[in-house]
Amino acid sequence: MQGQSQQQAYDRGITIFSPDGRLYQVEYAREAVKRGTASIGVKTDDGVVFAVDKRFRSPLMERESVEKMHKADDHIGIASAGHVADARQLIDFARRQAQVEQLRYGEPIGVETITKEVTDHIQQYTQVGGARPFGVALIIGGIEDGEPRLFETDPSGTSSEWQALAIGSGRSEMIEYLEGNYQESMDLQGGIGLALETLAESVDGGLTPEGIGVATIDVETERFAELPDDEVDSYLDEYELLESDDEDTDE
Repeated sequence: MQGQSQQQAYDRGITIFSPDGRLYQVEYAREAVKRGTASIGVKTDDGVVFAVDKRFRSPLMERESVEKMHKADDHIGIASAGHVADARQLIDFARRQAQVEQLRYGEPIGVETITKEVTDHIQQYTQVGGARPFGVALIIGGIEDGEPRLFETDPSGTSSEWQALAIGSGRSEMIEYLEGNYQESMDLQGGIGLALETLAESVDGGLTPEGIGVATIDVETERFAELPDDEVDSYLDEYELLESDDEDTDE
């Protein structure tokens, strides 16, 4: 009983390490990320691609209200997995940091700089009493000095740079698919195709333009741009990822 009560104390306290060096609340936050719908990021020679699962719970929901992909600055985008409200707070923070950098130095913020600002902010919530960690992971990508860059943030406040990554439900299977199919020399269209194919690994029955979101930031324009549904539909058709309409119905 004494050992159990001690474990419960470590469980409740975000600022207390367990004897084996774990912060249980951070681990629970990671579990919240695993329960979120998937988001994919792919870096290519021509830019960065984001693809997200935007399936909604009811056909009565307005599609635009499902928040999975955001523009942090003209040249930086963010995709999330986990608690949407937590993601919104971090994205608002990232936007403010981008504005501060522009006003202070007269130049756009770097992708690595904004990632470190966000992760420093996240890390504070792992060692302050009376607060909880952010239950969300972010994919932060954009163009820095003419080069595409792609980062992941973790609820612990750790960041890592990737060529391609996936967060959210089905991460292991999606990472395995990316590892087997990613090519460093692929162009932006190839990156979109790979991101959609990877996203299909986490979705049963195929994809629909209404149920996903795709955005790119290309090296030439350095502008975050979401793809319209008809363009997404053409990619899904090209890669044979469209959800089948042939379903048997019983009267």
